[in-house]
Amino acid sequence: MRFLRQSLTGLFLLSLTLGVLFYAGVTVKQAIDARMARETRMPQARERVFAVNVVKAEMGNEAPVLTAYGEVQSRRKLDLRAAVGGEVIELAENFVEGGQVEEGQVLLRIDPADAAAALAKAESDLLDAEAEARDAARALALARDELKAAEEQTALRERAFRRQQDLRSRGVGTDAAVETAELAASAARAAVLSRRQAIAQAEARIDQAATRRTRAGIARDEAARTLAETELRAGFAGTLSEVSIVEGRLVSPNERVAQLIDGSALEVAFRLSAQGYARLLDDQGRLKPVPIRARLDVFGVGLVANGHVSRDSAAVGEGQTGRLVFGQLDETRGLKPGDFVTVEIDEAPLEGVIRLPAGALGADGTVLVLGEGDRLDAVAVELLRRQGDDIIVRAKELDGREVVATRTPLLGAGIKVKPLRPVGAAASDEPEMLELSDERRARLVSFVEGNDRMPADVKTRLLGALEKPMVPAQMVARLEARMGG
Repeated sequence: MRFLRQSLTGLFLLSLTLGVLFYAGVTVKQAIDARMARETRMPQARERVFAVNVVKAEMGNEAPVLTAYGEVQSRRKLDLRAAVGGEVIELAENFVEGGQVEEGQVLLRIDPADAAAALAKAESDLLDAEAEARDAARALALARDELKAAEEQTALRERAFRRQQDLRSRGVGTDAAVETAELAASAARAAVLSRRQAIAQAEARIDQAATRRTRAGIARDEAARTLAETELRAGFAGTLSEVSIVEGRLVSPNERVAQLIDGSALEVAFRLSAQGYARLLDDQGRLKPVPIRARLDVFGVGLVANGHVSRDSAAVGEGQTGRLVFGQLDETRGLKPGDFVTVEIDEAPLEGVIRLPAGALGADGTVLVLGEGDRLDAVAVELLRRQGDDIIVRAKELDGREVVATRTPLLGAGIKVKPLRPVGAAASDEPEMLELSDERRARLVSFVEGNDRMPADVKTRLLGALEKPMVPAQMVARLEARMGG
């Protein structure tokens, strides 16, 4: 009985399951048939509208600024070298790295003992040469007196010879007396020749004495110059660099001991493209002395030096492009030779131009402007300059119209947009300021005061800025980056 009851129960459950499955199949089939019989309805197409930022184009005058990068260098740089060799016996107190020296200041002295001895010997040789010249002059005077006496003796001998000839012609004198007088006259003439030769020798002696005295004078001057060169003096006022000597060291001739740099005669050397260089030329092709600014950003505090373009290089240089231009700096507080600075060059103002964001210009040289029905139109413009994140263009039909500030690949002519116009005043150009806590301010002040590599004037400027209630955020960020915090 139990088996029969369990069999009937299983059969009932199986029948119930099959019935449920059949009902589910019929329901699904009815739903599919109803969906297939339903009329197809196309969705309504809607135009996509993009939101864009627009700016108003206003025509006016703009003064472009040409930006370049260059290195500060000194127009006067002198290698200090020892003219003579020897032991350094004295050094100036400020003969150190970074020492400030004045023009004509004695920087070091080399042991002058050998140079002084050489000068004394040269002066003694000069005295000997002068004594020899005086002796030669006296000898020449005596030789001339002797010549005069010999000539008088010759005249007497000639008269005696003529008298003997006259006596012989009258039959009073003899031939022997005539020959004796003739021999005496000849000897007298020979004595005159000998005295003339002595005068020539005395004159030659005077010339030799003069030459000797000149050579002795040259040797004395050279010895005096060598003695003077034992002192090394500053050729101009400046700052010492690359000092490589201490007191007591032996130096060799022409050895470089330091370098003297004139910190008040600084200039900046920067390279421009050929196009930018051409804009700085006048009608005659000469470089115009346009004003420049050299800017060095130090811990958020900018060091700025004003100047003007002074000259350009004679050649481009092997492997280089563009033009190397030099600018003379008038105010160089805080700048040092070797600083890498940003150079800003003021160009001539452009009239009838428009300044726009750089993202408004497309690759095809057009900008998108807002037209009727908030649809975009493409307007061709002439690109004149790029100024950082802005561009300066010229297009008369653009004046007063609204231009898309940033183009994307989805935007083009005919696209409908939703313009987003700036609300209220423009963003301030002032740097972001922070109010520091006492602990944070003290930590920054301690870091600045303990930094020995920072220039004194920059340190003073930073400390002055940190004392104020509001401090530039950029300066704080840079200081904390250097601190590692």
